[in-house]
Amino acid sequence: MIKIFTKKVWSVSLITGAIGLSAFTNHPPKIPVRKTIEQRIDSLMAKMTIDDKIGQTAQRGASSRVKGPLPEVLKTAVREGRAGSVINVVEIDKVNELQRIAVEESPRHIPLIFARDVIHGFKTIFPIPLGQAATWDADIVEQGSRIAAQEASSVGIRWTFAPMLDIARDARWGRIAESPGEDPYLASILAKAYVKGFQGDDLTKQNTMAACAKHFAGYGAAEGGRDYNTATIGVQMLYDVYLKPFKAAKDAGIGTFMASFNDLNGVPATGNQFLLKGILRNEWKYDGMLVSDWNGVVEMTTHGFARDSSDAAAKAANAGIDMEMASNTYEKNLKALIASGKVSITQLNMLVRDVLRLKFRLGLFDNPYTEQADGKVLLTDASLAAAKKAVIESAVLLKNDNVTLPFGKNIKKIAVIGPLADAPHDQLGTWTFDGDSKDTQTPLAAMQHLYGKDNVFYAPGLNYSRDHSTDGFSKAIKATHDADVIVFFGGEEAILSGEAHSRADIGLPGAQDSLISALHQEDKPLVLVIMAGRPITIGSVLDKVDAILMAWHPGTMGGPAIADMLAGIYAPEGRLPVTWPKTGAQEPLYYNHTNTGRPANKQNYVAIDSIPIGAWQSSLGNTSHYLDAGYLPQYPFGYGLSYTMFDYYHLVQDKTIINMGDNIQFSAEIANVGEHTGTDIAQFYVQQMVGDVVRPVKELRGFKKISLNPGQKQTVIFTLNTADLAYHNQAMKLVTDPGKYKIWIGKNAAEGLQGSFEIKEPVVVEKINKVRRIKR
Repeated sequence: MIKIFTKKVWSVSLITGAIGLSAFTNHPPKIPVRKTIEQRIDSLMAKMTIDDKIGQTAQRGASSRVKGPLPEVLKTAVREGRAGSVINVVEIDKVNELQRIAVEESPRHIPLIFARDVIHGFKTIFPIPLGQAATWDADIVEQGSRIAAQEASSVGIRWTFAPMLDIARDARWGRIAESPGEDPYLASILAKAYVKGFQGDDLTKQNTMAACAKHFAGYGAAEGGRDYNTATIGVQMLYDVYLKPFKAAKDAGIGTFMASFNDLNGVPATGNQFLLKGILRNEWKYDGMLVSDWNGVVEMTTHGFARDSSDAAAKAANAGIDMEMASNTYEKNLKALIASGKVSITQLNMLVRDVLRLKFRLGLFDNPYTEQADGKVLLTDASLAAAKKAVIESAVLLKNDNVTLPFGKNIKKIAVIGPLADAPHDQLGTWTFDGDSKDTQTPLAAMQHLYGKDNVFYAPGLNYSRDHSTDGFSKAIKATHDADVIVFFGGEEAILSGEAHSRADIGLPGAQDSLISALHQEDKPLVLVIMAGRPITIGSVLDKVDAILMAWHPGTMGGPAIADMLAGIYAPEGRLPVTWPKTGAQEPLYYNHTNTGRPANKQNYVAIDSIPIGAWQSSLGNTSHYLDAGYLPQYPFGYGLSYTMFDYYHLVQDKTIINMGDNIQFSAEIANVGEHTGTDIAQFYVQQMVGDVVRPVKELRGFKKISLNPGQKQTVIFTLNTADLAYHNQAMKLVTDPGKYKIWIGKNAAEGLQGSFEIKEPVVVEKINKVRRIKR
């Protein structure tokens, strides 16, 4: 009996009738039911004045960082309930001071959300997002985001403005550095990984951050690659390309969205009801928070979409922008707009509910303060090791003539040249507010450690990437005289990519081409390591270097990772997440284009120098190409070499004809036929031959990363369902068409084993008329 009594109350209550004990005849006290988030919002909203509500829509702070003592104007705004969020306060004592004012002194005691751009690391800086996309590895992306969340949340940052999910097809656009690349399938997989990394499994845990899917939408299609510019995107392409990673982030439970700066088809995203209400809220049923970009609301007046700040506030609020970043059109105008009926109180309530919902989901009402971490959180050994691994997986080997890499035992003395060999700040890349160059480990330092200082001869030749002076050339040439190999670290400074840093000429800036040409005259193996935020056109030096390693802007651990790859301790594993152009004039350039009525190929391509002098006026090859740049890129999407060789063979498919709704399976053998252990990424592409709208020549539909020892082989299997082939037709219905399809399994978008299959037309069986059947 004692055992019975010590069980849970519900167990005892079930047996009271059987044991006949009067002490248990009454029902046990009910455990209070915890209010749902929506019920808590209802209770709070009932107490809030219109001023309280408008205050929650304001994000305050500084453009980069609040320095020195907290400004009194900021503290007053928080005290009076005129701030829902604070941006760019990153010291834990300041965070807690402002939070104390909010929860103890403001009218409704509503906690603040502290926000920061934590894009590819907080203190431990990982490769730029475009570099992380080159890993084709969701685990690496998730791990980097998890480390960033742990570090940033330790000082009170609970909201990051990442990931950027803009499909980018133009390397001239500065913000391609923050992009997941040009492919919606790869970008969607990485989007989910970013969300999981930043947000974890439980947003109420203090070592997590709410992620933000930005920029919604179409920013990556900015005209001419010029930042902030207009985007014109057909509705099918919008849904089938540009929105896919955003939908993946929404489905993964992302906490916030950010509206884009650009106008989309003539309507600024910040006031675009089609985007923000029609798609995000109504179609996708998104119930998270939506924030403007910096000054995005008031800039609708500059666009010519709003008459003044009042009109801008009305259009943003009615489109569903919950929180205004930086500008103050809501604070100044919403109350009057509601009084005049231009914005309804119902609409304001919806905006405020979204803000409060995020705060409840973050657990800020129950635990608003940030506790000082007990142990080391920033720049831990594990974090640095993860960052180094990310560099190795992101680095793309573009060229390796004469097996220049990895260095053999005969390489003992190395000349290290170039403006980025020892540039700790620039190595971190764009948008790293909190990364500290003193924590950066550069290639020069790493190579000196690996080979010994006496065996590494360093002369930058140029002081920075844009340097046009040739004064340092002679010293750089002299440094090569006793070297067995020359390694040139070039590319672009961090400031040359990222927001507002678009480039028309995306070649190596400054006098880098000239210096490489001079080094080529020394007739020694010459390796080019590129650090940049975008693909760099290298046609002028391509034949003058023996090997090219694209390291992107690799972050804190770039130096040791690059040194180890050059030495062969590790092999680069990255594959291009974007098509690499020969010239910036080819942009926008992407693999999943449509065919046109006159596609170019090597048989019908006409080169400018092959045209006879005085030729009769004609359309020559009658195909879509440039006379002076051809029709092919420098390197295709998915491209990347290894220190070993991989062969693909024995394509097998289990069916050739399938019904709608069926699966079809494809497999291929991959063998390591080289002398080194290596990693390859098997890529699976599909082409629909005929569609209701023209379909891309290829679309990525799967990939598998495999590591093989020399002589080892492995079978890769891809399963495709007909639903995976759905696209939006002319009527904007999501459909999969019957008909013929091609597939490829290969190393990149330009080559592979080819197969085909057909989806059968659905058979329509007419119902037999029961009456007629009876009569017969």
